[in-house]
Amino acid sequence: MDFKNKATKIKLFDLSTIPMRTFHVTWFSFFLCFFGWFGIAPLMAVVREDLNLTPEQVGNTAIASVFVTVFARLLIGWLCDKIGPRKAYTILLVVGSIPVMTIGLASSYESFLLFRLAIGTIGASFVITQYHTSVMFAPNVVGTANATTAGWGNLGGGVTQAAMPLILGLVLMFVAEEALGWRIAMVIPGVMLLLMSFVYWRFTADSPDGNYTDLRARKEMASSQSVNRSFLEAARDVRVWALFVIYGACFGIELTINNVAALYYYDYFQLDLRAAGIVASLFGLMNIFARSLGGAIGDRFGDRFGLKGRVRFMGSILLLQGLALVLFSRMTLLPLAIGTMILFSLCVQMAEGATYSVVPFVNRKALGSVAGIVGAGGNAGAVAAGFLFRSQELSWPTAFMILGLIVAGVSSLSLLVRFSEQQEAAVRQEVEERLSTAPVPVEA
Repeated sequence: MDFKNKATKIKLFDLSTIPMRTFHVTWFSFFLCFFGWFGIAPLMAVVREDLNLTPEQVGNTAIASVFVTVFARLLIGWLCDKIGPRKAYTILLVVGSIPVMTIGLASSYESFLLFRLAIGTIGASFVITQYHTSVMFAPNVVGTANATTAGWGNLGGGVTQAAMPLILGLVLMFVAEEALGWRIAMVIPGVMLLLMSFVYWRFTADSPDGNYTDLRARKEMASSQSVNRSFLEAARDVRVWALFVIYGACFGIELTINNVAALYYYDYFQLDLRAAGIVASLFGLMNIFARSLGGAIGDRFGDRFGLKGRVRFMGSILLLQGLALVLFSRMTLLPLAIGTMILFSLCVQMAEGATYSVVPFVNRKALGSVAGIVGAGGNAGAVAAGFLFRSQELSWPTAFMILGLIVAGVSSLSLLVRFSEQQEAAVRQEVEERLSTAPVPVEA
């Protein structure tokens, strides 16, 4: 989308402009969404015992947590184009907080499964985060902006691995039974999500030029009726579906690791619950910089080699990710397992950043639809990968190795993501024009 006041620089300590204020509010909202989304994962050893879950049932609940997000992301991308990201995120935060706060009411496998399904809708927050930063920042920094907000948001997946066992421990200082403790502990991330909905509504705007309702009233933006046509246009583009699979092979794998890492170290390396959670958190903590690095390198490749440079980097880092996952799967000593997991984490998160340094350029008129479809691919990949971990016959190290080989093969799909000379020239011209003319900051 072509807004006049897109930011051409990322000024982390400047909260006076709409783009930078939105940058910080949206990544922190996504952080809390991740915290609520996967808050139960590091407590699964306790939940498994409390509800008498089988390995297959544990696997089913992990799949449920990401399955519904496929459809939620498709819807939320369309909704961003329709009503704007500010309203969409506020609604999602309010609705998503409810099952997080109330999952403690589950008393059986069936009810717990339904709660994890409901909580999965929070995962659609990623699409709004990427959409919002895409409309706020110019092409020369949009990859870095997207990757940083997503990476710092994904950091919630790592923090929750370490934080939720600590929160449970704090609750158990006042409650005698773990069966009651984990239920009370999950109220905390739910309340944080609800509070964040008020912050999002108050401190952001739909675009650097203002809210969609006002822009459409002034005839400065296409009407909401055109949104349905843009979704169909995006769905007919083979590049969108190639990116759908590619994102499934990076973000989908990250979601899978977030769900199984603590249990993997608990069961295969005989760590206690807190130690397993701390080790598992190292995977997500790489989001502090790794995803941002992937987006920044994508921007640099874009500056030097154009859009095709962004795509080449995306395919290369995805290949490295697959090979690193195969290496991790073969490790039987704890220090080596941790080291190779960190290496794999760097690659997977850089691949995610690289992917969303490409997404904003596929179809500017259908940005929400493209972001939603590609984002849904991440969860579709997590659902597919999740089936490998619900089988009692297949060991988890073998499942990791199979996933690594699949990821390496998927990297070849980057060859399908191509841009015309006209698209390359248009982006070069836009960058030159925006850098030569300083935008007028829009105060809220």
